[in-house]
Amino acid sequence: MESRLAEIEIKLSFSEDMLEALNRTVFRQQQQIEMLQKELRALSQQLQTDDIQATSRNLRDELPPHY
Repeated sequence: MESRLAEIEIKLSFSEDMLEALNRTVFRQQQQIEMLQKELRALSQQLQTDDIQATSRNLRDELPPHY
């Protein structure tokens, strides 16, 4: 009986360690997701700004240099 109890305690200890490692992994992944979302928003805003500026260009700006 005592050996079974020791075995269960060992398994519980390993399970707790694994759970803590998984929690750290999930936390880091959430931080990365949030950082990527911020970057995506910034790029989206930049793209919208570039689109607005592109529509206000003069057609002469688009002539090839040999003209």
